[in-house]
Amino acid sequence: MAMPAVAKRWTAKEVRALIEASPLHSPRYELIDGELLVTSAPNLDHQAAVKALVLILSGYLDTQRVGDAYLAPFEIELEHESIVQPDVFVVPPLPRPRPRKIRQLNQLLLAIEVISPSSARGDRFKKRMYYARNHVPEYWVADLDARVFERSTPDEPRPEVLADSITWHPAGAVHPLIVDLPEFFRDVLGEALPPE
Repeated sequence: MAMPAVAKRWTAKEVRALIEASPLHSPRYELIDGELLVTSAPNLDHQAAVKALVLILSGYLDTQRVGDAYLAPFEIELEHESIVQPDVFVVPPLPRPRPRKIRQLNQLLLAIEVISPSSARGDRFKKRMYYARNHVPEYWVADLDARVFERSTPDEPRPEVLADSITWHPAGAVHPLIVDLPEFFRDVLGEALPPE
């Protein structure tokens, strides 16, 4: 569950100590505006959604070559004294050869969170504002229960709620990525195709 853990102002140093002390990076710790957000281990549907998103994005980025897709846990520090670990994220192409030990990244092309009822506040409000003020071009929130994606951009404070498809056309890409959302949710939730 994502929630403020303790009513105090946390520092990045304190949060990194928690991360280092956590076995297998569970729970996940993030820091925004001095608030510690703690997320417990995800369920199978959540992990299926993360896996599907990484595969979709990786396939697209193999053809468009505008970035690389990764998944949490991994530290992103877009501003001083902050740590976020989006479920799925895309970064601009890394230098080749890539450095062997990258502990932190500071630029995103896309950040995605797959929410649960307990993480909704952090994902929908704290993180949306954080990514907008740090000029992340797009932020998606995947809601498995409602079967929608919410897309936000720095220029639009209200998220666009999408149920049919979501399109991503990052700078430098020739063709957009279009994800059929009913198909995505059926696959992720392990449902059979509807009868014809």
